[in-house]
Amino acid sequence: MRVVVQRAKQAKVTVNGETVGCIDFGLVLLVGVTHHDTNEDAAFVADKIANLRIFEDEAGKMNVSLLDVGGAVLSVSQFTLYGDCRKGRRPNFMEAARPEHALSIYETFNEELRKKGITVETGQFGAMMEVTLTNDGPVTLIVESKEKSE
Repeated sequence: MRVVVQRAKQAKVTVNGETVGCIDFGLVLLVGVTHHDTNEDAAFVADKIANLRIFEDEAGKMNVSLLDVGGAVLSVSQFTLYGDCRKGRRPNFMEAARPEHALSIYETFNEELRKKGITVETGQFGAMMEVTLTNDGPVTLIVESKEKSE
């Protein structure tokens, strides 16, 4: 799995002009799934993100997590995170998981976050979405599943 993590003051996702997910404060997660990702990868990445110390403490240092600050998550599926642009001018998406596999892993990932007590709003899987956010910091990180980060 590959997740782009963005600390946000507010964010929303719209599909065909209708808001389908919205948060006031927390993290926007752009979530990519590849063929070999498992439910264990989803649980690992969810735990990593929930506990990342990327919010500022009283001293202004990034030292507290999403769980500590009580923030929410706006989770948006994004197969293009596995686009390979090394050759030619058109990205190759062969490493992106097939929709049925990606949806299962994506839903498991969101459920793992919810199990931790985090409010999770989502986009609409497979739809053309518009994501609007106010990036806080800006703080933007990439988190990958255990297999990739070792």
